[in-house]
Amino acid sequence: MYVSDLALTDFRSYPEVLLALDPGVTAFVGPNGQGKTNLVESLGYLATFSSHRVSADAALVRAGAQRAIIQAKVVRDGRSSLLELEVVAGKANRARFNRSPLPRARDLAGRLRTVLFAPEDLSLVKGDPEGRRRFLDELLVLLSPKLAAVRSDYERVIRQRNALLKSAGTQRRSGTKLDLRTLDVWDDKAAVAGAQLVAARVQLVNALRPHLAHAYTQVSSGQSEARMLYRASVDRAMVSTGRSAAGRPAEPGPEDPEALTDAGVVEARLLEAMAHLRGKEIERGVSMVGPHRDELELYLDDLPAKGYASHGESWSLALGLRLASYELLKADDDWHESSEPVLILDDVFAELDTRRRDRLAELIAPAEQVLITAAVAEDVPEVLEGARVDVMGSVATRVR
Repeated sequence: MYVSDLALTDFRSYPEVLLALDPGVTAFVGPNGQGKTNLVESLGYLATFSSHRVSADAALVRAGAQRAIIQAKVVRDGRSSLLELEVVAGKANRARFNRSPLPRARDLAGRLRTVLFAPEDLSLVKGDPEGRRRFLDELLVLLSPKLAAVRSDYERVIRQRNALLKSAGTQRRSGTKLDLRTLDVWDDKAAVAGAQLVAARVQLVNALRPHLAHAYTQVSSGQSEARMLYRASVDRAMVSTGRSAAGRPAEPGPEDPEALTDAGVVEARLLEAMAHLRGKEIERGVSMVGPHRDELELYLDDLPAKGYASHGESWSLALGLRLASYELLKADDDWHESSEPVLILDDVFAELDTRRRDRLAELIAPAEQVLITAAVAEDVPEVLEGARVDVMGSVATRVR
């Protein structure tokens, strides 16, 4: 898979741009603030419906414009497809595939696969759990596009459930009699969607685990072993109430990975946990259990990476997560038909020491398409020499 053409209209700083791209390496070179990252960000957004820089879509629309349009021609197994996404600030995005409108923008998911490395990736190791959950969910959508709908449904259900919990809390404090039948309905909805998401995440972590161990060894020269563990809030909830899913006393410890890959088992656990926690949830006005409260824990040997890993080790682990994603996406396995993703490196080499720069460059050089941004050409390792596009004042010029 590679992108042969990219066209943007009113995306970020670009009123309009049209670029022809080739397989192999292309470096976008220019001083900071000139629009390099905007180009590769558009492809990352087209693949995942998420930006690695901002959480709100409004920032993607050029100031003064009503909408932004991303168009990309994607070549896969010799066949070309046109992907189009219209980003409208504050409204639902609209998508077209080969010029035909799609019922929902998320129906475009999986048509383009990218793995994007960026300085922000350091937060995958050092940051809050939300970033690691987003990492898993974005990868899940690339592997199994139907999970985009599950993720969207779960987020909608939790917003509605939280609103009901807050309302119930207000009623309780005012002495009003509570009618919780509506909350029961949303409990069921949250359990169904949440169980599918948890089961898919655990399966993904199980599949990623050997790839992460191998990638970290390659980047760090085998200084330690990288491990990952999915810690489900439903299991913590059962421990805190002193109950197991079967009603037996529960003891602290890691979840049963096999049980958590069964959506039916997870759904039953979620329903029981929500029943036990209902009083606390009404008091606090938030949903206290579910995939939105789960954690992906990262370890180097037996120590948690967050808080113990050095800056260099944290970078190696973040790179390992992205390389593991790349290997999983291109593998021929039970997840989805294999397809080597487009690799995007946004100003990464300037952040790495010489040894990690060289190792990363060697590992990604054989990829079908690699897109790199760099402030100066010297930041791009020699092994990745290829096409070059100079970017200045949101004007992109092919020079090689």
